Amino acid sequence: MLTSIALIFLTGMFLGWVFKQLRLPSLLGMILTGIMLGPCMLDLIDPAVLDISAQLRQIALVVILTRAGLSLDINDLKKAGRSALLMCFVPASFEIIGTVILAPVLFGISYMEAALTGAVIAAVSPAVVVPRMLKLLNEGYGTDKQIPQIILAGASADDVYVIVLFTSFSAIVSGGDATVTDFIQIPASILLGIGLGIAAGLILNIFFRKVHIRDSAKLIIIMSLSFLILALQDLSADFVRVSGLIAIMTIGMTLLTKYPVLAKRLSEKYTKVWVAAEIVLFVLVGAAVQIRSITEYGLSAVLLVAAALIFRMLGVFVSLIRTKLNKKERLFCMLAYTPKATVQAAIGAIPLAMGLDCGPVILSVAVLSIIITAPFGAFMIDLTYKRFLRHS
Repeated sequence: MLTSIALIFLTGMFLGWVFKQLRLPSLLGMILTGIMLGPCMLDLIDPAVLDISAQLRQIALVVILTRAGLSLDINDLKKAGRSALLMCFVPASFEIIGTVILAPVLFGISYMEAALTGAVIAAVSPAVVVPRMLKLLNEGYGTDKQIPQIILAGASADDVYVIVLFTSFSAIVSGGDATVTDFIQIPASILLGIGLGIAAGLILNIFFRKVHIRDSAKLIIIMSLSFLILALQDLSADFVRVSGLIAIMTIGMTLLTKYPVLAKRLSEKYTKVWVAAEIVLFVLVGAAVQIRSITEYGLSAVLLVAAALIFRMLGVFVSLIRTKLNKKERLFCMLAYTPKATVQAAIGAIPLAMGLDCGPVILSVAVLSIIITAPFGAFMIDLTYKRFLRHS
């Protein structure tokens, strides 16, 4: 196992660096590492590592959501206004609707399986978007109209919205027909998750102010509490659904509101942890790729991803109606909201692990959505932000 871990980190870092030198997202090099080292090619990853890959990917998801929460200021959401709220769910909803329309035609799957596929590919990637929006904030591009803040807020909350839908849809697909109660539980689970996150964040705020320990120890406490929340989510699933992931992000937002100095320091700590978590996340999703499935569904999957992006961009356009943004600024937002990576890597293989018939299709679409949209979105952001946005 130790040899496998060393190969994952060293090869993932090297190929990530190579892709970065080519001005492409480093995560593509990490995914390629997983494909090369995984069972489909060299088979150099210990089966024991692959057996716990789902848990390792979930840990990485906890890291990125907590980091997003620690950076998402509620005041920025207020300044961004209605458009920021709409960006949290409208583009993803449009993309899921587009997938529900097209996936049954392209793959012959049911409408509910298509909805599950849409929930997997609909989330925008904080790993690609957040660093670039922070760069825009630092350089002063688009800040006069809150454009980076709108995209930051939307990208952070968009993931949680989609993950909650994914959880509900996967339960429906594996258990039978959908009922009205299943969909009523979606807003209920979001509200319960927000409440749990606020309560945990307030308790942590009091504890950290009274007990003086190192920031590294505080990070361990927060991560351990996050894991317990996820365990509580699983234990209570039969009685009441609680969105553990939105609770985890809300913890970060609560700490940022109540203890901003500490939140900033913890955000820097989580950024360092993400360096390792990112490698594990994307290499393991590459290792889970079934090349035969991609070959089998490749053209149809590419068509679905491209069409779904058009629906997503239409959703962004609708979200920005009645704003002061001009045509170039709206087009920038539409392009900046296309990259997929983090959530697709974390949940793309789950339907396959659950034994669902649509699992190979969903994994193929998830991986191709990363390969296509991550470099496209990152490249378009870097290419257009100086041309389309005003420098303040």
